[in-house]
Amino acid sequence: MIVKQQLHKLSIKYHRVVLGEVDVAEDLIAEQLWELKKNLLKFGLEILDDRKSILIEKIKKVIVEMVHYADEPVKINFSDYLSDKLNHDYTYMANLFSELVGINIEHYIIMHKIERVKELLVYDELSLTEISYQLHYSSVAHLSNQFKKITGLTPSHFKKYRDTKLMGLVNP
Repeated sequence: MIVKQQLHKLSIKYHRVVLGEVDVAEDLIAEQLWELKKNLLKFGLEILDDRKSILIEKIKKVIVEMVHYADEPVKINFSDYLSDKLNHDYTYMANLFSELVGINIEHYIIMHKIERVKELLVYDELSLTEISYQLHYSSVAHLSNQFKKITGLTPSHFKKYRDTKLMGLVNP
């Protein structure tokens, strides 16, 4: 809504505005682009007009959607999934991602998967076996090892620690 308001305010015609993307109807002159950048920055939004930065944001968006919002586990490996989704060679995307973000795509995926595991553990609706299947782990042991490597805790210790912490808040 904010983006549409700012585009309208500056009389910039657009085809569509969806989360994270704007398809403008015509090229912007430097002054329009500067005004739009300035106005959006007031709301904590920034314009990425560099093709490489845009691709990086698209990679991040696909990973977040894949890990946090997919109803079914991805049936193909992540590199093929990203390549298919973004129509780019995976090696090119992986090298660009590492260069601009400072970590590789695989580590970025792992970090998001562990965050998702934490959420699912907190919800307490799925078993660790179900969580490992949902997040495309080869086994519960693999999930547990990766979880401990990232958080320093096993999934059961994380859950126990969190439950203990909540109990302290409930019963002062």
